[in-house]
Amino acid sequence: MEQIGTFGDSAYKIEDLQLFHDTDGAQLAAALAQCAVVRLAPGQQVEDTFRARLYIVLRGALSVAADTRSGMPDVTVSKILPGESVGEQSVLDEATNLAAITATEEADLLVIEADQVWSLIDQSNGVARNLLRLLSFRIRAAGAMLRRRQKLGEFYRQLSMNDDLTGLYNRGWLSDMLPKMVASAQRGGKPMSLVMIDLDHFKKFNDTHGHLAGDDALRAAAGVVKAALRPSDFAVRYGGEEMMVVLPDTSEKLAILVAERLCQRMQRKIVFADMRQPLPHITGSFGVACLAGGLDDQALIAAADAALYRAKEGGRNRVCS
Repeated sequence: MEQIGTFGDSAYKIEDLQLFHDTDGAQLAAALAQCAVVRLAPGQQVEDTFRARLYIVLRGALSVAADTRSGMPDVTVSKILPGESVGEQSVLDEATNLAAITATEEADLLVIEADQVWSLIDQSNGVARNLLRLLSFRIRAAGAMLRRRQKLGEFYRQLSMNDDLTGLYNRGWLSDMLPKMVASAQRGGKPMSLVMIDLDHFKKFNDTHGHLAGDDALRAAAGVVKAALRPSDFAVRYGGEEMMVVLPDTSEKLAILVAERLCQRMQRKIVFADMRQPLPHITGSFGVACLAGGLDDQALIAAADAALYRAKEGGRNRVCS
């Protein structure tokens, strides 16, 4: 960063600088006359950012990157163009400028020390007003960026909670949500049920028709499950050919009816139509468990799994509780 002169010796005009719009330009130009003008080469960073200073771009452009010590990635958050400034927050806080300031092209900067900035504010209500406007804009822009990041983060979080093949929720979602749902049901004294589903003879289906057809079967079964549930219910791919249905505010009797409806619809579901061979259908075994006093989420899953085992031992394609 090379000093090439002072503001008073330069050809730059104070009225072109946003911070000094609608102010007494002549008075402020005189106050800034001895302030340094420095030049940055493309890609060069501002030096001495540990000092509280205000930098105003006279020519060229700067990029300002977030402080990486917070653990956030180093992401360019703004571009500073001629007439715009950076460093206001460090001056007001009398603290180190935490941003990384880099010239994106050759740039000339007016450097105003913190004491001089405060003197300008004392001299001119216009400077104070412009500074408040600038900070208000920066706060709104930062808020908008934070909201966008939160929405994007939630979008990717939701993606990570869904099974790619079936579109159902996955084990990660279940591990996160089921304990909360169980605790909520117990606090409210409300019933809650699980239905564990296992597609019958799925290995044989894969061996006979191939793994691509097996994927089609899983998607078809997931479609049956999703289509039969209420908006308040949740369908999960538990693993492999196993699925689970979470039924909040549902008694065991009603959960058995839901499972029987799923069982009937599943056995009628055609995986693919092929006139050269018998149409393959899929069936499932269903285990139903209802939340009882003292059970946690793992005990509830174990109870549904035990009921599923009884359904498979009883001949499959049936419901047990």
